[in-house]
Amino acid sequence: MLSDIEIAENCALRDIADVAAELGIAPQNLESYGRFKAKIGGDFSARKAKLVLVTAINPTASGEGKTTVSIGLADGMRKLGKKVCLALREPSLGPVFGIKGGAAGGGYAQIVPMEDINLHFTGDLHAITAANNLLCAVLDNHIFRGNELDIDPEKIYFRRCLDMNDRALRNVTVGRGGEGVEREEHFEITAACEVMAILCLATSLSDLKRRLGNIIVGENRRGEYVYARDLKAEGAMCTLLKDAIKPNLVQTLEGTPAIVHGGPFANIAHGCNSIQATYAAMSLADYVVTEAGFGADLGAEKFLDTKCRIAGIEPDCVVVVATVKALKLHGGADKTTLSEENLEALEAGMPNLVKHIENIKNVYKKPVVVAMNRFASDTQAEIDLVMRMTEYAGAQAVFTDVFLQGGEGGKELAAAVVKAANQPSRLAYSYDLRDGVVKKIDDIVKNVYGGDGAEFSELALRKIEDIEKRGYKELPVIIAKTQYSLSDNAKLLARPQGFTVHVRDVILKGGAEFIVAVAGNIMLMPGLGKHPAAERIDIDEAGKISGLS
Repeated sequence: MLSDIEIAENCALRDIADVAAELGIAPQNLESYGRFKAKIGGDFSARKAKLVLVTAINPTASGEGKTTVSIGLADGMRKLGKKVCLALREPSLGPVFGIKGGAAGGGYAQIVPMEDINLHFTGDLHAITAANNLLCAVLDNHIFRGNELDIDPEKIYFRRCLDMNDRALRNVTVGRGGEGVEREEHFEITAACEVMAILCLATSLSDLKRRLGNIIVGENRRGEYVYARDLKAEGAMCTLLKDAIKPNLVQTLEGTPAIVHGGPFANIAHGCNSIQATYAAMSLADYVVTEAGFGADLGAEKFLDTKCRIAGIEPDCVVVVATVKALKLHGGADKTTLSEENLEALEAGMPNLVKHIENIKNVYKKPVVVAMNRFASDTQAEIDLVMRMTEYAGAQAVFTDVFLQGGEGGKELAAAVVKAANQPSRLAYSYDLRDGVVKKIDDIVKNVYGGDGAEFSELALRKIEDIEKRGYKELPVIIAKTQYSLSDNAKLLARPQGFTVHVRDVILKGGAEFIVAVAGNIMLMPGLGKHPAAERIDIDEAGKISGLS
């Protein structure tokens, strides 16, 4: 069987101008990066499309294939004669060279050129890294040059970033040897940094500049916040991002238009592609398929509670992706026996899927379709069990085979999604923005995770009190926690009961305009495993890449 990159390399791509023409993008609004990718511009105020959000159960070691299903669903809709556009996130180099590998789909449901998308693409993540670190350099230089703003070096909150998993940079010292003011510094991965979040939540270039100016870099010695605008850094930062804010246009293996832009992580950021990209897709197509990172407790919650509020949009249907193998893992099956029929483990793992269905239907009041990513090892008895328990939970399950069949394997799912998306619905939220920060976090834990509530460290409570005193009480809340469990304990699989979420820290993101609650032992800079994906990636004399999948 061909690898993902071999399938992608054997594909005959359409010229990007033809893809743009299918969406009605005028030539003057197309900035080509070669023949197969481009930046796009224009008036994206129409936003007429039906919006479909793809999310998933809590991820497992076997994988669920959320991006693959998103792509296959869009291809399936196009085969049904719908004018459709994908709106996906850009991959981060951290996961590409870390544990996950590429993030452009798989099999015959991919976005292409996959090697470009997975690597440097159009340079957006590099521009974000540069803008972020420019602010850090300006900040340290200001302190070194006399510190006119009286910034307290012990209370600097803004961190440097790098788009790579590098645990050695989590805690470092800068300014040693007289090369500046010596102080402790910390790196975040670019996908988790505030500038990434700002780029993805900005509704215009002017809004981007405003948000960059509102980044809180630290405090002065009087305890007042110091902002990026106080350092006069926002103009230069915005200049570095002038092209990065423009959405990127590519295509699927079958030529379906795909707008790929922005890449915040969903376990430590808000996990959705850019508002600009979503606006563009909704203005250019009749149906838009977008995706939120990790499980519905992380990406979908943040899409619905945060992005939808900021952007003034809402999905018309939500698709929850699962596999029989992943559900068996949630039910306690050994990962070496997942290809064997195990109805007991499947039934024990199904409550994870059921909880996500209930959240979409009962908390957010949206139609839901379950996409079961089919494997050859799925038995009829296992399929029947999933169909029965899903129907009992009030949703329709569709087994789909987009990995091997592309859009043809997604037509049945596409038909179910189109039907659901045309049902009337009105988005509700899991918490009220007007409530205090503690209440909002508690509501997410109770309403979305199914826990008993949140517990807060003394540090977190002090920070919450300070945030509310400074007038930031009504911002959305982003909970940073493990993606593997509904709780903040990665070992509690399926649908745990009677747990609390432990909030150890709270971080105000003044530019992104949300509050991050850090739960459990989540890290803002991931590390590499013993055998990272980078070990498998290579290139030959002819420039042919291998191992990227």
